[in-house]
Amino acid sequence: MGKKHGPEEVIGKLREAEIVLAQGGTASDACRRIGVSEQTCYRWRKEFGGLKTDQARRMKDLEKENQRLRRAISNLTLDKLTLQEAARGNF
Repeated sequence: MGKKHGPEEVIGKLREAEIVLAQGGTASDACRRIGVSEQTCYRWRKEFGGLKTDQARRMKDLEKENQRLRRAISNLTLDKLTLQEAARGNF
């Protein structure tokens, strides 16, 4: 499996790819220059396109916080259902 790139690094590489495209290069040339596959480049562009470095960092932090909160809610829901069954006498 390949190296995991941070949001700052991804945005830097996308900017470099945009420069190659602006100079008349092809998408495959741009992807080759930044060292990723075309599929990865398109996925990055879809996820990080138009973001600045600090915005991407903030987005990743919010996604982690969202995952943590979803996990907490699912645990609380499970606890509530367990207590409801115990209250009815279904052991």
